[in-house]
Amino acid sequence: MEPDEKRSLIERYINAYNTFDIEGMLALVHPDVAFKNVVSGQVNATAVGQEELSRLAEESRGLFNSRYQTILRFESADDQANVDVEFVGVLAMDLPNGLKKGQTLKLTGRSEFTFKEGTIYRITDITD
Repeated sequence: MEPDEKRSLIERYINAYNTFDIEGMLALVHPDVAFKNVVSGQVNATAVGQEELSRLAEESRGLFNSRYQTILRFESADDQANVDVEFVGVLAMDLPNGLKKGQTLKLTGRSEFTFKEGTIYRITDITD
């Protein structure tokens, strides 16, 4: 895939994520997609395959009243692309870590994408 095709696919995926459009997200990923979320070096969520990713997305949808990721930087090489992102979300419930319903969570991180057969094949979200 060309870099502009990768960026377009990532932007469509993030737009679907931002609007809680799980079907739209799944339409862009490979059937054998693998997702991993890493926070401060610890893996705290994984999903393999579209069904598991769908379940994880449904669970996380309930955490936020709204959420928005913005791409800050994009780089592409071979079958991969990395984006630096800013995330802003308004919590829909109190969390065990002390964050409260209605509180705005803002952070920056990186997402690493691998592509296969014109789809997103691997996604790793990383925050410190």
